[in-house]
Amino acid sequence: MRPNSQALKHRSLHETEREFGGTLGAVCIPVLLPLTVLFLISVSRSPGASLLQWPPAVPSTDQLWDPVAPVLLLGWIALHGLLYAMPLGKVSQGLALRDGTRLKYPINGFHGLCVSGVLLMLLLALGAPLGSLFELLLPLAVCAIALSFLFSIYLYIRSFWVPSHALALGGNTGNPLYDFFIGRELNPRIGNFDFKYFCELRPGLIGWVVINLGMMMKEVELRGSPSLAMMLVNSFQLLYVADALWNEEAVLTTMDIVHDGFGFMLVFGDLAWVPFTYGLQASFLVEHPQALSSLGSLTIIALNGIGYYIFRKSNSQKNQFRRDPTHPSVASQSSFKTVALFKLVFSESRQILPHCTLSRLETIATATGKRLLVSGWWGLVRHPNYLGDLLMALAWSLPCGFSHLLPYFYVIYFTVLLIHREDRDERQCRAKYGLAWDTYCRRVPYRIFPYIY
Repeated sequence: MRPNSQALKHRSLHETEREFGGTLGAVCIPVLLPLTVLFLISVSRSPGASLLQWPPAVPSTDQLWDPVAPVLLLGWIALHGLLYAMPLGKVSQGLALRDGTRLKYPINGFHGLCVSGVLLMLLLALGAPLGSLFELLLPLAVCAIALSFLFSIYLYIRSFWVPSHALALGGNTGNPLYDFFIGRELNPRIGNFDFKYFCELRPGLIGWVVINLGMMMKEVELRGSPSLAMMLVNSFQLLYVADALWNEEAVLTTMDIVHDGFGFMLVFGDLAWVPFTYGLQASFLVEHPQALSSLGSLTIIALNGIGYYIFRKSNSQKNQFRRDPTHPSVASQSSFKTVALFKLVFSESRQILPHCTLSRLETIATATGKRLLVSGWWGLVRHPNYLGDLLMALAWSLPCGFSHLLPYFYVIYFTVLLIHREDRDERQCRAKYGLAWDTYCRRVPYRIFPYIY
């Protein structure tokens, strides 16, 4: 039988567009990233905290395993699974799938954060030793890594029993190693329980906040009170997580939900990478206390505030435009004025670029029927939300001083990640929108950093 030419073309497209290094990346990343997590935690707890010490000290078996760790981890996930399934908050529809259907999602992540906060306060009032999380970091990370592998295997196996339209376009290549890594099924569910959506913002993200709190309580045990540096790190990262959960509905339009399959890449990222590497600053400060001046603290707070403002305003504008391009907030005059100020600050000539109109809403028509937003924040750079994210990342690291590189791992890694993600976005948008995307790029020449990149 002669093979279907369209199917061959479809398969060829995915053969040439494999992400993260293709098969080589799918083999190396699931080995290297778990080792990186364990290495970073070990280094953050060591007196020297040196990333350049080689070979690194290998933790003992006693340091890697504690029978309490799997109980805590599974209990934590079960708690948030229960909160996810409870009839709290509203229910929202995702974007249309390839078969035209739209899935429903509970918007109650912020409720989960609040319930978690109340439970933690009760535990503290009862004298629970939350500072013990410092000693349990490595065992908890080991359990999270093991769970990531087991869950990913389950997701890969179950994907062979779903209809073809339920598979992610980029995760159905026929290469088992790559498909396991990138994820075959787009929205794996049992009933209304969506695994990808649940893991995206619930146990790992809120777990990150809990680990930070545990590091602060360990500092209290050691020194009698939390340091200003520790309080800034905890506050900044709590704000970030609370913002993500308060605006949970926005995740329904992101690449992770709309485009990527749910495989090892996202499972490990959600359950292990985020909670155990994004909060390295807090674990570092337990063993390496830092003194901050009033001026230094105010400067760091201002930097985080500017980054958060850019991040939130640009994301809100984008998400509202995707859902309702005619909504008044998309064409907010305050956004135009703020962006104009940024352009004046960044521009060497101190003049607003002539091709960026700020006084009214501008869009570019595409062949798909959708329009590209070219006003407000999205007329400043192509990814203003990434710019805000990176400014916040830097603010999280600065309270740790400049004597060690380890606290800056996050901002370095995140810069690489966002540049890579921006490149993925660029290729997908060019393939989807064609000449309209080229027009947008000419109108907005800078990708993340105004007048730099």
